[in-house]
Parts: sequence; structure tokens; C-alpha cells
Amino acid sequence: MSELQTSHTVGLLLLPNASLSHYGQIAELLLHANRVLEHTYYRLQMISVGGDCVLGNATTFMDSDRVETLFVIGDLIAHCDPDPMLERWLAQQLKMGVKMLAIGTGILPLARAGLLNGKRGCCHWSALEGLREAFPDVLWSHQLFEQEPQIMTCAGGASTTDVMLAWLAQQQNLDMAVHLSEWFLVERMRPRDAQQRIPLKARIGTSQPKLIEAVTLMETNIEEPLSPDDLAYHVGLSRRHLERLFKKHLDSVPSRFYLQLRLDKARQMLRDTDRSIVEVGMACGFSSASHFSTTYRTHFNVTPRQERGRATHVESSPAWNHSVAIQRRLD
Repeated sequence: MSELQTSHTVGLLLLPNASLSHYGQIAELLLHANRVLEHTYYRLQMISVGGDCVLGNATTFMDSDRVETLFVIGDLIAHCDPDPMLERWLAQQLKMGVKMLAIGTGILPLARAGLLNGKRGCCHWSALEGLREAFPDVLWSHQLFEQEPQIMTCAGGASTTDVMLAWLAQQQNLDMAVHLSEWFLVERMRPRDAQQRIPLKARIGTSQPKLIEAVTLMETNIEEPLSPDDLAYHVGLSRRHLERLFKKHLDSVPSRFYLQLRLDKARQMLRDTDRSIVEVGMACGFSSASHFSTTYRTHFNVTPRQERGRATHVESSPAWNHSVAIQRRLD
């Protein structure tokens, strides 16, 4: 942040059906940041599409003042109708150098305007398949948030706080983001590469109850993994039948899928707890530290010790001024 810059104008564009939760998370964090800075650095401007929004009357986007950062706030899944005038206005703002953060379905007008073609973007997992079909030129991901030059996108819900903390760390510094996390009782600041947790039923439907039962057994038996034969026995299928179900619906075999669950759990524990590497390995079903370390490195291309070091690492990024990728535990 430049020492000569005394304020930063933020536009909060509330699309029709915009989530009040999304708006509240953004506004609360910005207003508390002003309290920490002890002056009104972030100046908020409410903007609407047609003059009305969920909060009442607001300035329309055509009549709004120039902003430096624009939040395009939607719902988790509620789509807004196409609006060519709004899409042209957003493209114009981008050309003028305005930074944009699209929250939830706030990504839709940006995608319709072609502003994300060839770029990475994310939205709530339940809307992603439809978005992939509608906008094949966008590189859709299941991450909590994505960052491209000038544009950040997030899945909405609780990830709104994650993208806000990342943006405020870029705007101010990491200490500001940590302070806000502590103040608002955020257990941890999730990094950009954190994946959305997609319910298994949403991935494979409800027509495979035996497969869902098998995965549930895996998730509840991480510390002492079940053998493939025991797993098949408990769900009432032959081992070969269970393997065929995994291959058909999850494109994996039970042993590999189970191992991935255990390693994902280990990564979460390394990032978010103070338990020793040996304890983490044991808690995730590995009988020795060497086996855990070798398997972890094979899958993630880093050792458990390196993963733990990344939890407090701040990585510079050229995409935005003062940009950092937050990977810091709050302990």
C-alpha cells in the first residue's frame, strides 16, 4: 500500500438475489479493517443493477462513481438473467484498471462478457457442471477461490471470508489478515489451493448406496484402515464387485481411493494442528514415520516436514500489488 494513498474506494455490486451473507462478510471485514487502520481507508459504495437490491435502494452501476476494486456479489447458486449492458460495463471497468472479485454466482456476468476466457475461475460445486457446459472457454476449478491478473473469484459461502482475508493480506499485510481472522474467530485461513468438499452423493448420485457406505467406512476408519476384504465384507459385496463399483463411478480402486483419503487427512492435520509428524502419520494409518514420509512425498511431491513449513510460508505473487498467497496457521 502506498504511503500517499489515504483511501481505497470499493464498489459492492449486489446482483439480483445476492446473498446477504456474502455482503455481510465483505462489509464487516472492510469496516473492521478501517477500525484497525484508525481511519476510513476503505470507502464503500453500494451499487445495484436496476436501482433496487436486497438491501433496498442503491446507485445503479451506470450512475456509480469510479471505484478501485469492485466486488460482484451473487448467491451460491441462484442465477441472474443475462444483462448485456451490465456485461459491457464490467468489460469497460476492467479496461480502466478496476480490480474485480466475483463472489458465488457473481461470476456469471463476467463469464458472459468473456472476461474469464482462458482464465481460471471457480463457483459453488453444485453449479460447476452447468457452468462448464455454458462457458467451455473458462478453466473451471473446485478450489475455494482463484486469482488471475485483475480478477479473483470464489465459491461463495464461507469461502467469501477466505478470499477476503487473502485480498486484505495483499492490500495491507499478512498481520492484518491474521488479526481479522482472530477477531472474527476464524479457526484458520484456508489457502487458495484448498478444495471444496463435494458430497459423495452429489458426485455419484444416490443410486449406489453400497459405494457410499464403503466410502463412509473409509472416512470413519482412517487411523486403523480396513483391509479390502474387510471393507467388502462390511458392505456385503464381493471384493471384485466393490472394485468394479469404484472403477466405474470414481475412476479408482478402493486401495488407492482409501490412501488418498488418508493422505488428504494428513495434509489437513499438518497444516492446521501442532501434532508431530509422527503423530500425524500414526493418526492416518501409517505404521512408521519413514513409510508415511515416503508415501506423502510420492503423492504430493513434498515431504511432511516441507508441508508443515509451507503452513507458515508467505509466497509473493506478481498478479496483484503486494500479493501474497496465505498459508499460515493460527497457533
